[in-house]
Amino acid sequence: MENMENWLQKANVLNEALPYIQRFHGKTIVVKYGGSAMVDHELKKNVIRDVALLKLVGFRPVIVHGGGKEITRWVNKAGLETQFVNGLRVTDKATMEVAEMVLNKVNKGLVSMMEKVGVKAVGVSGKDGSILRVRKKLAGGKDIGFVGEVTEVNTGLLTTLMDNDFVPVICPIGSDSEYHSFNINADDAACAIATAMGAAKLAFLTDIEGVYRDPLDKTSLISELTVPEAEALLESGNVGGGMLPKIRNCVDAIKAGVSRVHILDGRIAHCLLLEFFTNKGVGTAIIGDEEERYYENCQ
Repeated sequence: MENMENWLQKANVLNEALPYIQRFHGKTIVVKYGGSAMVDHELKKNVIRDVALLKLVGFRPVIVHGGGKEITRWVNKAGLETQFVNGLRVTDKATMEVAEMVLNKVNKGLVSMMEKVGVKAVGVSGKDGSILRVRKKLAGGKDIGFVGEVTEVNTGLLTTLMDNDFVPVICPIGSDSEYHSFNINADDAACAIATAMGAAKLAFLTDIEGVYRDPLDKTSLISELTVPEAEALLESGNVGGGMLPKIRNCVDAIKAGVSRVHILDGRIAHCLLLEFFTNKGVGTAIIGDEEERYYENCQ
């Protein structure tokens, strides 16, 4: 009897996922992969398996990954000094060379993991096919070196890969009009790519549970926010630190046409599946003002 209850529970989970699979079948989703989920091997395997499952049930996933912790480790190994201005890494020529090397190494590692679970993947830099064109980004008016701000996204190569059944895995390196390499904040790159591709979903894997009405009250996690509600939260002064630019990125992406943006705790095993395929979800979804309330309409 106990085994039968377990089987029925599994069947209910699959049944609960059905309307979400139907709704987003054939739709592009962008996953910004970063935080602890990139460092812990078991979490990394879970994320890759989640993306593989999303692909195999008909979603069109794109992965955009960071690698800040690995870059810092290799910069230190090379005897270079690590400096940040307003949260952005100062990237001189030597640091840029290390960053590009490390990001490409991370990129190919993720591709290998995807291939191991039976999904075809191709790792690309934002320089390939001029996917990400940039201009120099300043931090509070200060020149911080080879740090780029995305000015244009060329989706042709990505669309070709996806149409031929590949999952693109993108590292956030772009080039300017003179074809110099620039490091790009992975959140910014993911937002730009999701916007250009008209993604139905953009998911940020982070090291926090989601967005709170009160950061000091862990029971105040918000499951869904409309853009006006998110903007009001930003103005309230209750949002700070790294969450501030992340929510602003989310709002900008929604205004530019992305249907839903999810902020998820990548430390939770299978957080992507829990957020995308269950009525409750595990993080915070930010939606356009005209969008249907996710959890009210998928009961």
